[in-house]
Amino acid sequence: QVQLVESGGGLVQAGGSLRLSCAASGRIFSINTMGWYRQAPGKQRELVVSIIRGGSPNYADSVKGRFTGSRDNAKNTVYLQMNSLKPEDTAIYYCNALVVVAGQSTYLEVWGQGTLVTVSS
Repeated sequence: QVQLVESGGGLVQAGGSLRLSCAASGRIFSINTMGWYRQAPGKQRELVVSIIRGGSPNYADSVKGRFTGSRDNAKNTVYLQMNSLKPEDTAIYYCNALVVVAGQSTYLEVWGQGTLVTVSS
């Protein structure tokens, strides 16, 4: 019913920047929360940033001051600008959204397929 498509991952040197995008499509009435999670090898998935519609981004302590999350509600898209990247930022980054599906009255949590970010030292 609803799909999230991510783009923008890749390989970058430490200190560099990358920008991730995630576009939601399908039978969307509204999107309450959009954000990004990441999962490094051998670790649990963790929150990077979440953005409630009309609210301010909520960041993980490890990325504060380096990453900037934003969303374009008209485009149902969320972005993640990553600056001053570190090797420990290497992970698969997943887009996440809490969606009200058109014609339904409940929230649906949707995940993207993930995009790999590799930061070399």
